[in-house]
Amino acid sequence: MQYQGVLTKMKSEFSDPIQYYLIFENDFIHMNQLLGKTVDIQLIGEQCLSCGLNKPIFRQGFCKSCFFDKPVAGDWIMRPELSKAHLGIEDRDLSYEKQVQLQPHIVYLANSSNIKVGVTRKSQIPTRWIDQGAHEAIEIVEVPNRYLAGIAEVALKDHLSDKTNWRKMLKNEIEDVDLVEWRDKLKAKLPEEVLPYFIANNSETNITFPVESYPTKLKSLNLSKNPSYNGVLTGIKGQYLIFKDDTVFNVRSNEGMVVNLNI
Repeated sequence: MQYQGVLTKMKSEFSDPIQYYLIFENDFIHMNQLLGKTVDIQLIGEQCLSCGLNKPIFRQGFCKSCFFDKPVAGDWIMRPELSKAHLGIEDRDLSYEKQVQLQPHIVYLANSSNIKVGVTRKSQIPTRWIDQGAHEAIEIVEVPNRYLAGIAEVALKDHLSDKTNWRKMLKNEIEDVDLVEWRDKLKAKLPEEVLPYFIANNSETNITFPVESYPTKLKSLNLSKNPSYNGVLTGIKGQYLIFKDDTVFNVRSNEGMVVNLNI
């Protein structure tokens, strides 16, 4: 079968294992059903996820002008400690920033290759953990806005990483850690204004991914450099497609690419 559309990050459904769906304008593909099948990917163009124009993708699926102008790509997205909506201060669009920033946020620990700290909106749990390829995760605090989550993350980054080693994650090279123990140990490192929001006595969430075999030597597929690829799908983890020849394809980092998909 042939499909055509603009790549966006795969939708996921929390189950055992995780169920993945690739959504196009007129089609959706249940990616788990493609395991063991040959997938042919052909790049045919680019389309900004914001303005919808046929313009080169700059970052995060946006053309250059949208990346620097649209509120959805503001610096506070990647650095939540820069959030100012709680003060009524606008970055690019105060109405949008209030909508996103002034809602419950979670600071969490996740283990995908190594233990890391992260921030996400409460509504994005467990999607955020799935997207990172974490096989286990636990909430530390639940705060009422993005700023408080950001300053908590900054404080905890002095004691552990905020990055995932994507190579180890895809090879399934996993560190054995006790997330409950880490949660309790890090409580003392939280800023004073965040302490009332500490979550105690919760348990970790375990996540299983649909992977038949893990790669040993990774070859990353970049459609901008290699616009045509054909391979047998053997797994899906995080936002990566894993192929039999050890090629891995990060769907999210190729957002905005218009592709033909032949199964």
